[in-house]
Parts: sequence; C-alpha cells; structure tokens
Amino acid sequence: MEIFKTFRFESAHHLPNVPEGHKCGRLHGHSYVVTIHVTGPVGEHSQWVMDFAEISAAFAPIYDALDHRYLNEIDGLDNPTCEQLAVWIWSRMKPTLPILSQVVVNETCTSGCAYRGD
Repeated sequence: MEIFKTFRFESAHHLPNVPEGHKCGRLHGHSYVVTIHVTGPVGEHSQWVMDFAEISAAFAPIYDALDHRYLNEIDGLDNPTCEQLAVWIWSRMKPTLPILSQVVVNETCTSGCAYRGD
C-alpha cells in the first residue's frame, strides 16, 4: 500500500546552467509543493502503513532548510532544478524514512517531477 503527505513552501532560485537570456536564469521564486510517498504493508493492528505525523516529522528539517530560502545558497543545490531538488530531498529523507518510495516536486501548478531513487 502506498500513502502520501503533501507539503508547501516558498523559495527563490535561479538556474545558472540555462542558455543566456532564458527566463529561469534570472532570480525568481516558486510556491513549491512536495509530496512524500511511502510504501509498505498495512499493519494488522494499526490498519495503516504509518502515521502521517511520522512523515511530517521526517520532512520538518527539510522544510526548515528550504522554506523562504535562496536555494542556490544551500549545499548541493547550486543548480536547483526541480529534478535536483527531488534528489536532494530524497537523499536527506531516505535514511530516516526507509519506506520512502517517491518524492514529487511541483514548482508550478502544471510542472514538476517525480523521483523514485536510483
């Protein structure tokens, strides 16, 4: 069974590796939406995969690191594409949330990516 929890945060960034004149090369911000998916068996007694509060607790330090920040200044996010942000989040959450199965990052209401690990 797969469950998920969604989080929202605001951040600014620019993409240094885009062609000259590309709009994403300029400083701009996004209202990011991140959805954390976990997969596991439904507990016989609990009748859930895990408590949603555990997902929130695992995401809390990520949220603190990203919300209202300039992403380019964060270690590992010098080129903070949606794809790189998903990998960055995964690498920080997987050790504390071993049943993590997918990180979805939306940088707009119509654009995003999904990362399921290597």
